Amino acid sequence: MSENMKRIVIEPVTRVEGHGKVSILLDEQNKVKQARLHIVEFRGFEKFIQGRPYWEVPVLVQRLCGICPVSHHLAAAKAMDRIVGGENLTPTAEKMRRLCHYGQVLQSHVLHFFHLCSPDLLFGFDADPAIRNIIGVINKFPELAVQGVMMRKYGQEIIKATAGKKIHGTGAIPGGVNKNLSIEERDSLLKDLDQMMEWGKGAVKVAKDYTMENFDMVAPFGTFDSNHMSLIREDGAMDLYDGKLRAIDPEGNKIFDHVDVQKYTDYLLEEVKDWSYMKFPFIKSIGPEKGWYRVGPLSRINTCDFIDTPEAEKERKEFMALTDGKPNQITLAYHWTRMIEALHAIEKINELLHDSDLQGTDLVVTGKRREETVAMLEAPRGTLIHHYRVNKDDQVEMANLIVSTTNNNTAMNASVTKVAEDHLSGVEITEGLLNHIEVAIRAYDPCLSCATHAMGQMPLIISLFDHEGKLIDKKTKE
Repeated sequence: MSENMKRIVIEPVTRVEGHGKVSILLDEQNKVKQARLHIVEFRGFEKFIQGRPYWEVPVLVQRLCGICPVSHHLAAAKAMDRIVGGENLTPTAEKMRRLCHYGQVLQSHVLHFFHLCSPDLLFGFDADPAIRNIIGVINKFPELAVQGVMMRKYGQEIIKATAGKKIHGTGAIPGGVNKNLSIEERDSLLKDLDQMMEWGKGAVKVAKDYTMENFDMVAPFGTFDSNHMSLIREDGAMDLYDGKLRAIDPEGNKIFDHVDVQKYTDYLLEEVKDWSYMKFPFIKSIGPEKGWYRVGPLSRINTCDFIDTPEAEKERKEFMALTDGKPNQITLAYHWTRMIEALHAIEKINELLHDSDLQGTDLVVTGKRREETVAMLEAPRGTLIHHYRVNKDDQVEMANLIVSTTNNNTAMNASVTKVAEDHLSGVEITEGLLNHIEVAIRAYDPCLSCATHAMGQMPLIISLFDHEGKLIDKKTKE
């Protein structure tokens, strides 16, 4: 750091999954010269699963996270399907996994929206932190708070019925699943579907109304042009469980399309920087400077041609009409698109629960053995990549996990920089100002615990130094 620079540190970023910090450098005129989101803890899953038998991997790697374990469980299971030659799953196995995945998408999206983000949207970014939290939401908007809890509970019940447990289940195994869905389980889940559909539509309305009623503030907040990437189905539809890769530029032109996930290394590379333990992926043909991209709900809505469920498709069309069908780059629109996907997940759950294949008994297939495998799915936070190599003794030799938040790494840093440049002024530190920066990060629903780990209490400590390196202000939030 230059001796003429002042440094502000936000550590940790709050109301996200996991721990990270933000550092902001100001010059003598208090203009932002640099803003970075740092991932400062090392997790090491890619290393310590080496030597483990491949059939343990779907259960092991989901310990990366307690919020999105289903995503890692299913991605690893999809990868190990190919190891045993069982990638062509039986209808029962594929539909059980899809049902589990839609339950995961629903519970994760509503957890983030109602519990972590709604305090900012309902009370304002600068509101008193004593009320700008989930307890404040419960006190002032009790019906909305109950809705969020019950929608998440429903998603968790879907996961329990398909994976055996709400967290860290064991339902997916190489080549298939280890259980089907009983009639009793099905009927128990069906009885709440109408309520879920009503609440799902209401959640979209909350996010949509917030965006449109505050459009002048929302539109520029942490917003910039970017590339977008996601999986899409053969016909161009959104597919959260399977598909091929599509990337588009800021104008909507396809950079690549229908790329076989097994060949992802021909199209994507990862950059390493010395100030973060999280890597920085980019599109190989463009390069690291301009080849980075966004993933997640906003990107999936931008890249897909349509959604194959009627209510979510109606909402997608309304959302895309804002930009006349061009990619929507509004960072805070992640909330709107996240709720469109939650509604889509409810519609897919409805379809699957009425499918008799879920009661089938043909659960596992095997075929030609392989030694290297790649699997992808669309986790709630974006495209998730699992890449493994397994030796002839059935032991994992190599693992590379590019998690959704890693794919968004450069984008999150760009949003942090944009908000810091637009809103940081003067030397006085205000909690509301700092929260603006965190709001931009929370838009991406980052799951930092997929790459980091911390134990114990981590208070927020912000220190401001003058150009001579002297401490001139310090605040702590427990």
